[in-house]
Amino acid sequence: MASHGQNSKAGNSNVDDRKTDGGKEPPCSLGLTNSPSTPSTSGTSGSQPRGQRNLPHSVMRSPTSTSEALDSLDYMFDNLSIVVVGASGDLAKKKTFPSLFDLYSHGYIPEHVVILGYARSHKSDEELRAQLKPFLVKHGDADKVDNFLEKIVYRSGEYNDKNAFASLHGELLEFEASQGISNTTNRLFYFAIPPNVFLDTARSIHGTAVSPSGWTRIVVEKPFGHDYDSCERLSEGLGELFTEDHLYRIDHYLGKEMVQNLICLRFANEFLEPLWNRDHVQCVLITFKEDFGTQGRGGYFDKSGIIRDILQNHLTQVLSLVAMEPPVRVSGPGHSDFVRDAKVQLLECIPSVTVDDVVLGQYTGDEKHEGYLDDTTVPNESRTPTFCSAVVRIHNRRWDGVPFILKAGKALDDRKAEIRVQFRQPPAGQYMFDGRPMPPNELVIRLQPKEAIYLKTNVKAPGLRSAPLQSELDLSYHLRYPDTYNPEAYTRLLLDILRGQQSTFVRNDELLASWKIWTPLLHAIEQGKIQPIPYAYGSRGPAEADELAKKVGFVYSGRYTWMSPAAKI
Repeated sequence: MASHGQNSKAGNSNVDDRKTDGGKEPPCSLGLTNSPSTPSTSGTSGSQPRGQRNLPHSVMRSPTSTSEALDSLDYMFDNLSIVVVGASGDLAKKKTFPSLFDLYSHGYIPEHVVILGYARSHKSDEELRAQLKPFLVKHGDADKVDNFLEKIVYRSGEYNDKNAFASLHGELLEFEASQGISNTTNRLFYFAIPPNVFLDTARSIHGTAVSPSGWTRIVVEKPFGHDYDSCERLSEGLGELFTEDHLYRIDHYLGKEMVQNLICLRFANEFLEPLWNRDHVQCVLITFKEDFGTQGRGGYFDKSGIIRDILQNHLTQVLSLVAMEPPVRVSGPGHSDFVRDAKVQLLECIPSVTVDDVVLGQYTGDEKHEGYLDDTTVPNESRTPTFCSAVVRIHNRRWDGVPFILKAGKALDDRKAEIRVQFRQPPAGQYMFDGRPMPPNELVIRLQPKEAIYLKTNVKAPGLRSAPLQSELDLSYHLRYPDTYNPEAYTRLLLDILRGQQSTFVRNDELLASWKIWTPLLHAIEQGKIQPIPYAYGSRGPAEADELAKKVGFVYSGRYTWMSPAAKI
């Protein structure tokens, strides 16, 4: 695979081959134009060090910009093609193209880029641009949207048609030669397609369309199989074509601000590490709640269910970051593998979840809302759970005996995702305070909406009373950092792909370790060994889930509700 760019880094140190023609762009044979509003990287001075010419303004202004961060933008000074496979689908329109535009509008995609949409449906360049425009205008001004759309072209073909990809390759070569930016050409292929055509598409690219001189990166969306065996087959198929250096398996939760903040929160704050273990932590609750149902898409959801959709990937990824041992490094050379090594080591310590560890649920309707089985696209006798609360146990020295409760559901009483680390009671606390109840301390990390970190603490009640009262030390991001550019998860992850930083992507062994945890439970559900419990639309879910949490040690206190500081002003 070295011939496919594995050993050709985006950070090629030779800068003498850059054009210095005062910014004049060569003619584009595909009919694409470069916007005159932003200086082209081809017109930069050769006297400036590579990685410091025409950098995005947000990087140049940042007080935390380091030489490492600047070097990781070397792709800006090479020829660049981005191919969105499945360009006519919902994922591409709603996530992929808006995220690419977000990067472009902030200066993280160069003016000389070509973005090529590929799918089976027949349409013109203008038709695709017209379809994309409504999804882009909310992310930037009209001029930038128009400039970005001019860089997009569209080609149609089957995903297993190597001749179509060979033709695409020829057109890309023609355009890349006309860019004249560098002797190095990089290509990113984004798979916004169903998993059943992953391998056909990968074979077509491998056979005809890899970059001849730079890196080739393949971006794969979940689901990565539907159980351990199917995931293994898919991984083996991709592994025969591309090495892990080429593959970027996206789990968009790894791009969320607060999920990425977990590493900094844990390893950059000395006071937390002595508490982050079985001696001080009572239990950990990781929650994903939606306050709406399947909304007419029940037929699609029924093929996966809440475990495959949320727990096996998103929540398991969050769990691994919360509980893993400190990696050797979390930035700098080699950090991508160091972080993922630590996650795999943690996942290998988790036994398979059994039916005794879970409560499943399926929501029912009321006068205003239809139930899951009322959805005409859902089979009448479906046993697919729309709710799951599962107790996960970690058998290592740090966490042995501490329950990790992963809970996710649809049509619940709230919309939120959060991590709640509940600490043990202070020794002799109730005796010291004359028998008064002592609510447990909790560190809560709110992933969405309105990202926040708050620590629930016990303080003296104000005034003449001396009883302990629960309050919080609160960091709400939208209040503390109101003017900070805080992009969507897909935008962050696409930038990581361009930079070649893989720590926020799921490695093959990590993926298999996760499926090993959940596959026995999934098979037991399919065999009818456990049934989902009905729960009312808009409720907390089955009452049995709260009972399970209480049984393993979680202390629920209905007396306290976190209030956003904005609501107190």
